[in-house]
Amino acid sequence: MRLLRDVASVGAGMVLVAVVGCTGGDGADAGTSTGAAPPAATRTPTPTTPSSPSPAAEPVSIPGLIEREHTGSNLKLGDVLTRTTAYTRYAVTYEANGLTISGIMNIPTGKGPFPALVLAHGYIDPDVYTTGRGLAREQDLLARNGYVVLHTDYRNHATSDKDPDNDVNLRLGYTEDVIGAVLALRSSTRPEIDGERIGLLGRSMGGGVTYNTLVVEPGLVDAAVVFAPVSSRPAENVDRFQRSEGDPIVAEIEAAHGTPEQNPKFWREVSPMTYADRVTEPLLIHHGTADDTCPITWSRQTTAAFKAAGKDVQLKEYKGESHAFGPQWPASMDTTMAFFAKHLR
Repeated sequence: MRLLRDVASVGAGMVLVAVVGCTGGDGADAGTSTGAAPPAATRTPTPTTPSSPSPAAEPVSIPGLIEREHTGSNLKLGDVLTRTTAYTRYAVTYEANGLTISGIMNIPTGKGPFPALVLAHGYIDPDVYTTGRGLAREQDLLARNGYVVLHTDYRNHATSDKDPDNDVNLRLGYTEDVIGAVLALRSSTRPEIDGERIGLLGRSMGGGVTYNTLVVEPGLVDAAVVFAPVSSRPAENVDRFQRSEGDPIVAEIEAAHGTPEQNPKFWREVSPMTYADRVTEPLLIHHGTADDTCPITWSRQTTAAFKAAGKDVQLKEYKGESHAFGPQWPASMDTTMAFFAKHLR
């Protein structure tokens, strides 16, 4: 891990913010404390010279997230959900910026510590979502290949705490939940977890959450991978997934923040691409050319923006592959695991 996070006891206020994402959801799929909670891990500012937010940034913005003191702690393993010869699957909770977030964790069988991956799932209606749902294939395969896998449910999902302003505030709070998951892994005292080797994998909407995480917290993880991600420009996601469906939340979003024409500054400041120069980690993007949910053009544009900022980004295109990934998924995961093996040393 290139940036070692300090551990400190820090209080955090609950912030009600979060990325609009793809309606193409992922596949389907608590408990007791393991002891006294360790202190919260907090971010240490990365010594870079990136874009800096102005003083007193708008809370619902990337600069607002950059200014915030993010915390993550109190990782608790609960009930055993599945036990295989390769890994054990647990229900888990952790604290992120004052909220309790649920999820699942797969811990490989054998002697650790193992490198860890935080998984950020795509959009699934919170009303039907169940803990750990989404990225089921990835959860299984990565654990079988020696990674601790923490799949976050996000706020408002499963048994996580609620954030009533989440949708109006473009779901930026999911970024806080992912940052908190990484910090909770790092501050955990569990011997199975190598807190100095942590990566991030996001799919669809979770790809947008991953972009945000990389620009908000440079140095938080060692590397990141995204599959079939949403646009890195939230206004495009609102148009494609909400406005086109007549979602009444669009009117609330625009009443609170204005339209892109009325308030271009707001919409510029909720796009991670505005702050692409802050990224310090290598990024691998997988996208199918036949994706009719999140067009591959979005990933091409995002890749070009990162490259223009001098960042280490690679786009792998899969001819004829759809949003969910089918025949070429095994090859994409081989590439993913080789990428993590290279960077999570």
